[in-house]
Amino acid sequence: MPVASRWHRGGTPKHNLHFRNEVESRTTLQELLLYFIFLTILCILTFGMVNPHMYYLNKVMSSLFLDTSVPGDERTNFKSICSIPDFWKFMEGPLLEGLYWDSWYNNSQWYNSKNSSRIYSENILLGVPRVRQLKVRNNTCKVYSSLQFLTRECYAKYTSENEDISDFGLKDDTEWKYSAPSINSPWHWGFVGVYRNGGYIFTLSKSKSETKNKFINLQLNNWITRGTRVIFIDFTLYNANVNLFCIIRLVAEFPATGGILTSWQFYSVKFLIYVSYYDYFIAFCEITFLILFTVFIIQEGKKMKEFKFAYFKSIWNWLELLLLVLLKRTEQYSDFYLLAHWRIFYNNILAITIFFAWIKIFKFISFNNTMSQLSSTLSCCIKDIVGFAIMFFIILFAYAQLGFLIFGSQVDDFSTFQNSIFAQFRIILGDFNFAAIQQDNRILGPIYFITFIFFIFFVLLNMFLAIINYTYSEVQDDYSIGRRPSFKLGEMIKKSYNNVLKKLKLKKPQEDEDNKSKKNKDLAEQARRKGFDENEIQSAEQMKKWKERLEKKYYSTEIQDDYQPVTQQEFRDLFLYAVELEKELHYISLKLNRVMRKVSALSY
Repeated sequence: MPVASRWHRGGTPKHNLHFRNEVESRTTLQELLLYFIFLTILCILTFGMVNPHMYYLNKVMSSLFLDTSVPGDERTNFKSICSIPDFWKFMEGPLLEGLYWDSWYNNSQWYNSKNSSRIYSENILLGVPRVRQLKVRNNTCKVYSSLQFLTRECYAKYTSENEDISDFGLKDDTEWKYSAPSINSPWHWGFVGVYRNGGYIFTLSKSKSETKNKFINLQLNNWITRGTRVIFIDFTLYNANVNLFCIIRLVAEFPATGGILTSWQFYSVKFLIYVSYYDYFIAFCEITFLILFTVFIIQEGKKMKEFKFAYFKSIWNWLELLLLVLLKRTEQYSDFYLLAHWRIFYNNILAITIFFAWIKIFKFISFNNTMSQLSSTLSCCIKDIVGFAIMFFIILFAYAQLGFLIFGSQVDDFSTFQNSIFAQFRIILGDFNFAAIQQDNRILGPIYFITFIFFIFFVLLNMFLAIINYTYSEVQDDYSIGRRPSFKLGEMIKKSYNNVLKKLKLKKPQEDEDNKSKKNKDLAEQARRKGFDENEIQSAEQMKKWKERLEKKYYSTEIQDDYQPVTQQEFRDLFLYAVELEKELHYISLKLNRVMRKVSALSY
């Protein structure tokens, strides 16, 4: 008499009992297709915000304001400024000439210029530029008592606590009076400090001659003092031809050591959207994206509700959550820097989002045998790689600290501990200045370099490759005798494709059996070449037959009732299948014991 199936006892619906069945295969295929639509739209949105003209606009502006030399001194430009006189020469020369364009090359006036400068005749200067400086107070550091006869003044590096907020100089205008910073403005991260907004501010005039007189007046009255730590020059351009705003910031830092360090920021962004037909297409994609985004939120909410804490054990679920979280007057200075800052931040978030969106495709790589082996290899050796990474970074940080302490005062690559860390990676990639460390220390320099190459290249990197190669060979051996994931999206796609061909009468049913038989023979031949004996091959083939027969009976979507009987023969097959599984576990245990013995032998 047939025995009631224990898997269907109590009338439990079969779609809650069989995880790896055809229903889930179809669901996964639908999820994959939906995700590809989502990824395509996301790519359109992200690339729609990027314009090739952004690079050329930044390049043109940087060439004008950074590379133009001071009149009478071809070696001095903004990049090479190193003293206060050089700074004023730049302000009165390249900056002034670059900002004020009021006529064509034949001295004819611009048509309808609205009293605005047109840089290179195409880029409109919005409002007027702004210049501001931040200072520190005197006596913010302490002079050693034995040297106080030389100097009693001491100006420390810039911090918000050391900042000078008192009026100075003529005290009759904004450039001599402190302006408090706004709350929402971002801080600026420079070479030697992090600077907040506010300070001693003045705006330039619409007139070139008035601006030049302003610069001369500030220079004569010592607007730049010993306490000056940074000067910002901010202005914004708009190019109507490409519908882009260019927000420019030139920075001159005055470190406590003396001299000047210059840096710059050129942000070309698109603030005005929905202008062309392509912009309206982007708007349609944005609406579609919001719909898909809502669908994915609902899907992940259902998964979290169903699996509860088990949901967070999968790295793909964490990646999906991360994707959901990553995806929100002319006579005055026009402050576009805050808008540009958040626009660039938004672009960076989208760039990270699209990166992880592409990485998530690996979740569906089981449709290909080679990529499935890659995924299995990485998952099997992840613990070994983590252990290797700990050892690798211990040695890397040790060499980074050694290089910083030995060469930090002379070699730019080791001037800070952070630079020293990145210098190690550059050595690995072959981008390294050996002559600089050898010149700094003729004994420790070569020793440092040779020992680093030995331990990193000849020991650690080869150990990493050995871990990957050993695990990959183990995975290949398991795949060659049929020990592979039973659920493959590729099989579902192939089956659907074959069904379509059969319905169109383009393929005969007998061809499937012939292909299947040929595939089994090929797998058996590969197993023999790998060194497996006939008993192991026959055992694997028998287990595969049992598995296919059981899946056909119990994982079929054609079953309509909630109860399915089990015959005596099927019960016997299940028992033999369990016995074979026990043998497989014993086989795996023997392999693990052999690996442990090898590891123990290597350790001694």
